[in-house]
Amino acid sequence: MSSSSLTILQINDLHGYLEPHQELFWSGDHPEFRETGGLARMATLISEARSRNPDGVILLDNGDTIHGTYPVVSDRGASLKPILNKLGFDAWTAHWDFAYGPEYLKQYANELDYPLLAVNCYDKETDELVFKPYTILTRNNVRIAIIGVAATIVDKVMPESFHNGVKLTIGEKELRHWIKHVREEEKAELVIVVSHLGYPQELKLLSRVDGIDVFLSGHTHNRIRSAAKVNGAIIIQSGCHGSFLGRIDINIDDQGVKHYKHRLLEVDITIPQDPIIRKLVENAVKPHRQMLSSIIGETRTNLYRNNVLESTMDNLLLQAIQSYTGAELAFSNGWRYGAPVPAGPITVGDIWNIIPVNPPVSICKLTGREVWDMMEQNLERTFAPDPYDQMGGYVKRCMGFNLYFKIENPAGKRITRLFIGGKPVIFDRKYTACYLTEQGVRADYGSDKRVLDISAVDVLTNYIMDHRVVESPLRNTINAV
Repeated sequence: MSSSSLTILQINDLHGYLEPHQELFWSGDHPEFRETGGLARMATLISEARSRNPDGVILLDNGDTIHGTYPVVSDRGASLKPILNKLGFDAWTAHWDFAYGPEYLKQYANELDYPLLAVNCYDKETDELVFKPYTILTRNNVRIAIIGVAATIVDKVMPESFHNGVKLTIGEKELRHWIKHVREEEKAELVIVVSHLGYPQELKLLSRVDGIDVFLSGHTHNRIRSAAKVNGAIIIQSGCHGSFLGRIDINIDDQGVKHYKHRLLEVDITIPQDPIIRKLVENAVKPHRQMLSSIIGETRTNLYRNNVLESTMDNLLLQAIQSYTGAELAFSNGWRYGAPVPAGPITVGDIWNIIPVNPPVSICKLTGREVWDMMEQNLERTFAPDPYDQMGGYVKRCMGFNLYFKIENPAGKRITRLFIGGKPVIFDRKYTACYLTEQGVRADYGSDKRVLDISAVDVLTNYIMDHRVVESPLRNTINAV
């Protein structure tokens, strides 16, 4: 094989963001917001790459694609399907894409023009792979294997409906097998892995698995501006919400990758919109635009989720459900996705971006000991020193207490002090709590559980409309000391 030039393009964690939106950028000690993203602008960047290297572009999607905004959730990704096919992806893998159930995801994947890949997703009854483990492409006379790894946490921390009939592994053992297979049986000259395990887990996996040339990472929303190289493999991740496109240009010959250049491309307002994709996006959004653009109130606080320990966006959500229920404590999942809402008007669309799963509000009673133990478990899932033990998103979102902990301490020994309502926790006292989803309060914690006949979107909307102007500053709920 003579030297060939290839361009690898990556989108990860789109979360259903079809149109341009606000995104957060840090500038020194403060956040800044600017409009980014939109699949019509993304399409222009993809087209430009293809025009410069007509037979040498590989376009891959790391998953978290068909869930996360109202237009996409309302039709379970159906309106996104023609857009994805028109963009011309070569393969993808999955995480929140399981939200509509594994059977639906299989059907959905079969209607795309490219495969969903997962070496680590098995049918519980037959123990057979649910999706293809790999696909083979040829670009500029280079034989390329794409191998997929889905999110291992789908059957461990996600609702049961996400994983009915399937089970997932970390994928390390499977990767070794399939890399050997594509190298020896398929004669692959370049091996690319598209994964949704999360950057820390993937760095560990890379250090233990040989034979990978390029590793595309997903799940943790990292904006990797300079590619890392681990065990001979180039690894990148490219933000979220379609705000960025990852690009790696490589030269390859018989000896492997000779040279590479990585860029994290911001999908900014200077990029013209592809007219065909723009029309498809408009078709998807138009039925909902009037409703989603309705202004329901104003926020004096910049709302965003980009902090690991506590976020202003989730504080607003928890304030609303706590106000509605009168509970002493409030909990929700540590979600990562959700475009920011800068101080100013709040629309119906913003509400759905904050909580697209729209679960019912639930209430229960928790002893002080349960609160302590539940938070120790959550801190371990977030900060476990072994990346393979890390699960979920950020620290569970909480309200009503102040917790102080040591990140570096071992499991079960991180919390140093816990104050509920400003007073030291009483272990045998029962506290009233409200929460969203089992990721807020897991099934093995709490008593007297009751699901209320009202959804999170309605509670949050009513709270904002009642107050008209809201504030939700950080409260030092979770403190690393």
